[in-house]
Amino acid sequence: MDNGRGTGGDLRFGVLGCADVAVRRLLPALARTPGVRLARTASRTPDKAGKVAAEFGGATAPDYTALLAAADVDAVYVPLPAALHARWIEAALRAGKHVLAEKPLTTSARDTERLHALALERGLVLRENYTFLHHRLHDRVAELIAEGAVGEPRLFRSAFAIPARPPGDIRLRPELGGGALLDTAGYPLRAAVRFLGTGLEVAGAVLDSGGAAVDLGGGALLRAPGGVVAQCSFGLDHAYTSHYHVVGSAGALSVEHVFTPPADRVSRIEITGPAGTRTEEVPADDQWANAVAAFARAVRAGEAGTTAQTRAQARLVGEVAAAAQRDTGPAPAPRTDPTHP
Repeated sequence: MDNGRGTGGDLRFGVLGCADVAVRRLLPALARTPGVRLARTASRTPDKAGKVAAEFGGATAPDYTALLAAADVDAVYVPLPAALHARWIEAALRAGKHVLAEKPLTTSARDTERLHALALERGLVLRENYTFLHHRLHDRVAELIAEGAVGEPRLFRSAFAIPARPPGDIRLRPELGGGALLDTAGYPLRAAVRFLGTGLEVAGAVLDSGGAAVDLGGGALLRAPGGVVAQCSFGLDHAYTSHYHVVGSAGALSVEHVFTPPADRVSRIEITGPAGTRTEEVPADDQWANAVAAFARAVRAGEAGTTAQTRAQARLVGEVAAAAQRDTGPAPAPRTDPTHP
């Protein structure tokens, strides 16, 4: 098996589990991305795997272990509950498969570092699937900041929150790694890392459970080595919110609907400065297909391990949890040893 690094042939994906995000997002993106294809699907419910294969192609595997042993699978996509990621990512890497895992990569910085080391040792690519990072919008924002559109950056504010989840949703189950910190918080935190770098430190944090078994919302105050302050807010029981703002010494820019834009949505950046306010449009972009294509390029280029940004993200999440416990008392914490099969 050439693990997808050769110049010929598609990168062959296996999917561990038929989660909603896999069926609605990843598999359609695979279908519209050249050079990749679905080879096998496994599910704890065989009927689901059969339906996926019928719609998107490929064969089924009787279980996750059998899929990882399949010779016609080069890389696996892991959309399982967060608390199961470390176990199955490790199994995939030991089986010689590249891994694209839904966010968060794991539920702890220690596991993230350990799996990064294993991926490097095996010469395998390991990536965390924050698809918004692959939208052209954020590159344009970075260009505007570099061009001095806001002067010297002083403040970064971002929020991502979604409406209340239905009873039984995995985001509400602590044994599966639920809670806002491991789910919606990742977006504003990762945006802060994207624009301010990997050296961010946590100055303070709060998590609120509202009496639930997991944290339903919160916020973090971060500081960058250069003095820029970042405010990140997140929630699982809120009106839908998805934005970031950069305030500088000479202006500001704002973008709404930054984390989950449809592939046909034109994005707009509002830029305010001494000359007034203007709006710049950024063409629609397919961040899911872009993420799949970027993963395939990393495999073919032999870019083993995960990224410094992913490891910084894992560290920040742990530090936010520790700061929240220090500042406001214990909040429900995700268990990392679930009995979920």
